[in-house]
Amino acid sequence: MFLRCSSRKKDGKEHRYFSIVENKRVAGGRVVQRHVLYLGEINSSQELSWRKSIEVFADGEERPSTLALFPEDRFKEVIADDSIVRVRLSELRLCGAREWGACWLVLHLWRELELDRFWSERLERSRKGTRWAEVLLVLVAYRLIAPGSEWRLHREWFKSCALGDLLGADFSLADSHKLYTCHDLLLKHKPALFDHLIGRWRDLFNASFEVLLYDLTSTYFESEPPLSEDDKRRFGYSRDKRSDCVQVVIALIVTPQGFPLAYEVLAGNTSDKTTLREFLQKIETQYGKAERIWLMDRGIPTEAVLEEMRHSDPPIKYLVGTPPKGRLTRLEKQLMDKPWHSARPGVKVKLLPQQGELYVLAESRDRIGKERSMRRRQLKWLWGRLKELSAMTLTREELLMKLGAAKQKSPSAWRLVQIEVAKQAASFSYRLNREKLRRAWRREGRYLLRTNLTETEPAKLWSLYLQLVAVEEAFKNLKGDLAIRPIFHQKQKRVEAHIFVSFLAYCLHVTLGQRLRTLAPGLTPRSVLEKFAAVQMIDVHLPTTDGREIILTRYTQPEAELKLLLDKLKLQLPPQPPPKISAAQTT
Repeated sequence: MFLRCSSRKKDGKEHRYFSIVENKRVAGGRVVQRHVLYLGEINSSQELSWRKSIEVFADGEERPSTLALFPEDRFKEVIADDSIVRVRLSELRLCGAREWGACWLVLHLWRELELDRFWSERLERSRKGTRWAEVLLVLVAYRLIAPGSEWRLHREWFKSCALGDLLGADFSLADSHKLYTCHDLLLKHKPALFDHLIGRWRDLFNASFEVLLYDLTSTYFESEPPLSEDDKRRFGYSRDKRSDCVQVVIALIVTPQGFPLAYEVLAGNTSDKTTLREFLQKIETQYGKAERIWLMDRGIPTEAVLEEMRHSDPPIKYLVGTPPKGRLTRLEKQLMDKPWHSARPGVKVKLLPQQGELYVLAESRDRIGKERSMRRRQLKWLWGRLKELSAMTLTREELLMKLGAAKQKSPSAWRLVQIEVAKQAASFSYRLNREKLRRAWRREGRYLLRTNLTETEPAKLWSLYLQLVAVEEAFKNLKGDLAIRPIFHQKQKRVEAHIFVSFLAYCLHVTLGQRLRTLAPGLTPRSVLEKFAAVQMIDVHLPTTDGREIILTRYTQPEAELKLLLDKLKLQLPPQPPPKISAAQTT
C-alpha cells in the first residue's frame, strides 16, 4: 500500500487530495490499483504520519499459521479418548453471517464514554429481566450504523448484526414493544447525561467549553396526527424544504470541536429570535456563571437580548453576524475611513467601536470570487431568459407566469434588473439597475459582525466566527449520517425520545471523529464505520461422528486496510469466542 496524491485547481488555488491505494496483481501479470482509504486534504506532518504507518504495517505483517484437523477418516486406530473428537468435514456448514465490526466499534465507543455504567445505574432491569440499558444501546447503535425505523430494527436489522453476540443477549433486546417502551424511560435523565458527557470529554480530549456555538434547525414528520394544544408538532419555517409537513425545531449548543453541550426540542412554529434568552438561563443554571463566548448567526439574538447580555453581571461575551443590508448601509460611511487589518492571508477586516460594541467588517478574497461568479451566472441566465420572453407571443397571464418562474429560479439576479410590465398589453421592458449592481459588487464577499469582545485581535474575531461551521456540521450529521428525519412516532414523549437517541448517536459520532482528527486525519466517522462493517461474524458448524456438533462462532479476519486503521486508532480486536459443543443426540 502507498499514498497517492491528486491535484485539482479550484478558485485559482491548487488543492492536493490524498488516498491510500493498494497494488493488486491480476490475470496476465498486470497490476491494478485498488482504492483503500480516501484521506482528503492533509498537511505535511499528517502525510508523513500516514507514510510511516504504512511502512510499519508492511514490515510487521504477521504470517498465517497452519492448524491440523482430525477428520473422521483419519486416525481410526487411535485409542478411544473422551478428549478426542472426530468431525465430519464433508458436512461442515457456515451459518448466520452477520455484521460484527461496526457493532464492536460502537460498543467500544459506548464503553469509552462510560455510558454503560451511566445507564446501568439509571435504567435498572425490569421484574421480567429486561436489560433496558442494553436495549438503549441497540437503539443508539442502529441509529449510528444503519438508521431507520424501530420496526425495521425489529424485523430485519438486529438479526443481521452481531450485537446480541457482543452483549451476550438474544433477540429479546429487539422486541418491538421493548424498543418503544425504552423511549419512555429516557427524557428525565437528560440533564444528568449532559453533565456526564462533559466530564468524559474533558478527561478524554481535554475539551474546553469556554466558546459555545448556538443554532437551530427543524425536522419534519411524515404523518399529521391529531394535535393537542400543547403539542410541539406545528407548521413553520422548514429548513428541510418541507413546509407541507408538521415539524419540531431543535436548538443545539456545541463547542468548536463539535462536542454538544445541550439541546432542546421546541415547537415547530418557534421563531429563532425568541429562543436565546431561555437557553442562556438554562446553561447558567446547569453549569454556573463563567467566562463564555457565544457565537451565533444573524437572526437569533434580538437587540433586547444583546442589551441584557452586555449588562449582565458578569457581562456575557458574544460574537454574532448581522443582517448585511440595513446595518451595513447605516455604518458604511463610518467604516469607509477605517484602515484594513489582515486577519489571515486573503482575509482583511475593518474595526468600528460603537456604544460598547465592536463592529467587524470582514472581506474574504475567496468569497468575493465565489459570490461574483454566482451572481454573473444567474444574471447571464436571467438576461437570456428575458430576451427569449420578449420575442415570444404570449397572453398577459402567460407572460406573468413565466416572469414569476424566472424570478423564482434566479432571485438574486432579479433584484438587479428593473422590469416594467405593460398594464394592458402582453409586453414588458427591462434594463439593468446599475446602482444596485454597483452596491452588490461592493458588498460581495463581505460580512458584518458585532461583538462586545472589544479587546480581541481581528484575526481572533474572524477565526472565532468561522467556527460556526461546527454547529452546521452537527446538523448535517444528524440529518445525513444519523437520518434523524423524518420522524414516524405519534406520541409527543416518544418524538422527543427519538431525538434524544439521535443525540446519543451523535455523541458517539463526534467522539470517533475527534479520535480520527488526532490519530487518522482525513478520515470521516462514516467511512470508518463502513470499513469496520466489512468484518462479519459467522457460525461454523462441524458435525461429529458421535452425533454432537461443534459450533465455532468466528469473526472474519480484517483486510489489510482495516488492519492499518486498527493500528492507527490504537485498537485491538478481542479474542475469538470459545467454541461450543452440543450434547450427544439420543434415540
